[in-house]
Amino acid sequence: MSLEPNNRWFIAATILVALLLAVMPLPQQWLWFRPAFTALLVIFWITRMPQNLGVGFAWLVGILEDLVTGATFGTHALALAVLAYFSLLTYRRTRAFNSTQQLMWIFVLVGINQVVGNWIHSLAGKPVPGLTFLWPAITTALLWPWVVPWLSVVAGRLHVR
Repeated sequence: MSLEPNNRWFIAATILVALLLAVMPLPQQWLWFRPAFTALLVIFWITRMPQNLGVGFAWLVGILEDLVTGATFGTHALALAVLAYFSLLTYRRTRAFNSTQQLMWIFVLVGINQVVGNWIHSLAGKPVPGLTFLWPAITTALLWPWVVPWLSVVAGRLHVR
C-alpha cells in the first residue's frame, strides 16, 4: 500500500515546519530546552502509518535535519533511524497506552534519540557536559499530549490515513 499524494504533501509540510522550528533562533540559555520536533513527528507518523513509513523515512528526515542544522552529516539520520526502529517495534502498545504512559514512553524514545546523537557528537570531538542533552526529551514528551490530538484532528480532516 502506497501513500496517496495528499498524504505525502501533508507529511512533508509537517516535517518542513519541524525543520524550521529546529533552526528557529532562541536565546542562548533556552537552546538546551528546544524540543526535538522532528523526533516527535517521526514517532507520530510511524505510529499512525507503520505500514507506509519506516526507518528509511526517519533516515531521510534525519539527513534533511543534518543539512538544515549544520550538524555532523548522519548524526540526526542515525538517531532518527534508531528511534524509528523502536517506534515500529512498539507502535501497537504505544497506541494502547494512556496519556501518562505515552508521555513516559515518548521521553524514553526521544531520550534514546538524544543519547545516540550525543554519542556521535562526542565521537566528533564535541562532548556535551553532564546530562543536559536529555532536556529536549523532557520538553518533547511534555509537548506530546498537545501536538498529537491536534495533528490527529487535522490529518483526519484531510483524510490522511
